[in-house]
Amino acid sequence: MNKKLDQQAADNIRALAVAMVEKANSGHPGGPMGGADFMHILYSEFFNFDPTDMEWPFRDRFFMDAGHLSTLMYAQYYLLGNYEKDDVANFRQWGSITPGHPEVDVKRGIENTSGPLGQGHTMGVGAAIAAKFLQARFGDWMNHKIYGFISDGGIQEEISQGAGRIAGHLGLSNFIMFFDSNDIQLSTSTDEVTTEDTAMKYEAWGWKVVTIDGHNHDEIRKALQDANAETEKPTLIIGKTIMGKGCVAADGSMFEGHCELHGQPIGHTGADYAKTMENLGADTENPFDIYPEVEAFYKDILAQKTAQAAEKKAEIEAWKSANPALAEKLDFFLSGQLPELDFSAIEQKAGVATRAASSAVLGYLAENVENMIVSSADLSNSDKTDGFLKKSHALKKGDFSGGFLQAGVAELTMASIANGIALHGGIIPVVATFFVFSDYMKPAIRLSGIQELPVKYVWTHDAFRVGEDGPTHQPIEQEAQIRLLEKLKNHSGKPSFLALRPADAAETSVAWKMALENTSTPSGLILSRQNIKDVPAQGSRYNEALAAEKGGYLVKEVENPDVVLIANGSEVSTLVAAAEILENENGLKVNIASVISEGVFRLQSKEYQNSVIPAGKPLFGLTAGLPVNLEGLVGDAGKVFGLDHFGYSAPAGVLDEKFGFTGPQVSQQVLEYLKAYNN
Repeated sequence: MNKKLDQQAADNIRALAVAMVEKANSGHPGGPMGGADFMHILYSEFFNFDPTDMEWPFRDRFFMDAGHLSTLMYAQYYLLGNYEKDDVANFRQWGSITPGHPEVDVKRGIENTSGPLGQGHTMGVGAAIAAKFLQARFGDWMNHKIYGFISDGGIQEEISQGAGRIAGHLGLSNFIMFFDSNDIQLSTSTDEVTTEDTAMKYEAWGWKVVTIDGHNHDEIRKALQDANAETEKPTLIIGKTIMGKGCVAADGSMFEGHCELHGQPIGHTGADYAKTMENLGADTENPFDIYPEVEAFYKDILAQKTAQAAEKKAEIEAWKSANPALAEKLDFFLSGQLPELDFSAIEQKAGVATRAASSAVLGYLAENVENMIVSSADLSNSDKTDGFLKKSHALKKGDFSGGFLQAGVAELTMASIANGIALHGGIIPVVATFFVFSDYMKPAIRLSGIQELPVKYVWTHDAFRVGEDGPTHQPIEQEAQIRLLEKLKNHSGKPSFLALRPADAAETSVAWKMALENTSTPSGLILSRQNIKDVPAQGSRYNEALAAEKGGYLVKEVENPDVVLIANGSEVSTLVAAAEILENENGLKVNIASVISEGVFRLQSKEYQNSVIPAGKPLFGLTAGLPVNLEGLVGDAGKVFGLDHFGYSAPAGVLDEKFGFTGPQVSQQVLEYLKAYNN
């Protein structure tokens, strides 16, 4: 412990944060200046990692919630040698590795993409669940910690209730969160928007809570020591800090704690840039330098961290030598690979709802994939994830031997936790709810896509055929929203999402196969509540459905068809019924295409796409959602019959009739289209 060096290091972090924002003329300097003391003490004395192996699976992890405080992370990790001077000097610039909000970059210490407040610490909760899950299977030597960092805004975001409730309920003693409580947010002081007692709130959820002076290094040190010793509860450290700690006005007076220091360069406020930098011990001519004493100090810290990691690695190697079978299993989990699975062996009943077909798959996965956590937002008996639960059991405080997370009614929290599980590694996360409630999950789905995480989403009750539950529960526009993500590329140049709406039970098995084998982006299975007639097959329906792996294929094919009918999901069986009428009563030759994923279909060769949906032929699409779902497939000359209105409360069969989704009605729509097309 060296109080002078500790203070210099914290002030160096402050100065770097100020300089980054000032040079970029954009950013948030005040918060990083307040959080600098905690970050320095955490990383110099408590945080366990290997500087020579930043992706070491058993490292501690830091999850930033307040992504606008990115300069706090970049400055700290610059001291640790993870960034170069040019990196921090080019903050927020094109091509830099220091973007305005942190983006996953594990090799440099960035564990999660953050910015939308509330999600960062919730992903941390997910990582803590993952660590407990693995510890229950491989031993208490796996004792790394998950640290979170949250601001007043993150505390206020509604998702914090779900994260706080679940973390406390599960007793996530490996999760330690620092609340940078400076009573200032972007446009107001916090007393203008809230009077709640944050400490009491978290204590009510089952957390250990301690309130400290966030600038007192001894108090920070004591709080982190106690948090690391806690074995029953997650810990919230409320650090009372000062926004813009260290800021100085032009006349030399202190200018701290002001709202305007939050979201703009301090030179645009009542503070003076040069005076502030001088107050912090920085050289205004070389604002991105690490102070010589601090540089030497951190060189020693890195040597200590490397040595400590080597000791831990030796402990782990000894465990592996003594437990070769478990060691092999652990390595396999961490590899991200799948065990050998035979989806053709899953027995599917005839004519079932695709949610029921999914349940059969989940039952098979519960017995064959040991590193899977399935979660449902209080709907497991309705979205049929209970197919997994019946062959596993729920995670509980003190018992993480199960594989099912009962999230309660918290769709966004559940999805964000799944992102954290995926970020931690070693576990396949699956989350489920009704399709209409994907609306609640969209912020986390988007971060799944941005972070390229292989989360599996299961959405049931996929159309207006939910029936009597009425318009609030009947998805109409949701498929269009999700399919937009198939058109949106991630930074790796791939579609950011895989959306799969299977036509029957066999396609559901194939859809699960596709989702599990997709390890680079999130996947979503969109499943029916109502029973669906199986698509007619010439041989094995499963073997024929494997063609869905190309995104789309012909489930009915004749030479030189008069019309090609296109759909996905339960509408495929409606097209089969319509085709029978068109052939038997109207003498037409009909092809039917099941396009489970337009995104995957568009990745196929032009020749293959044209073999399924030929140019120059009449094309008719049927969708239970917005017509835009299929308009890109049928083109300008084609026609899509869909819905342009919300649903109504009535039995599913009645709605089919009223909305025009029966075989006879669709056959008439096709005839009318062909008449117009041929004229």
